[in-house]
Amino acid sequence: MIVHSDKASEWMDSGPGAKRRILCEDKDIMMVEFRFEQGGEGQPHNHPHTQTTYVSSGKFRFTVEGETKVLGPGDAMLIPSNAVHSCVCEEAGSLFDAFTPRRDDFLEAHGWPVS
Repeated sequence: MIVHSDKASEWMDSGPGAKRRILCEDKDIMMVEFRFEQGGEGQPHNHPHTQTTYVSSGKFRFTVEGETKVLGPGDAMLIPSNAVHSCVCEEAGSLFDAFTPRRDDFLEAHGWPVS
């Protein structure tokens, strides 16, 4: 069993009104917590990783490949590999995202070794 709760990274800016921290990872999967202020944005982007998102609190307007949905606490979604996606935070809150494989770019930005 691998537990990283005591090794969670420091909070880092992750776009307008948003910050993130890495909770745990190995080469196959990564869990990241995001916190958004009301009006915070995840700018449109894509990546080769499959992503799941769980809304812990708040209200978010997600757009994935041109389709928009509003998600609130307890809602979850899957974002396919390479799908263009974005979000706008309508009520301040937190998201828990998992990426497979892990996001080495996040590790490098947070100063964690990539091996």
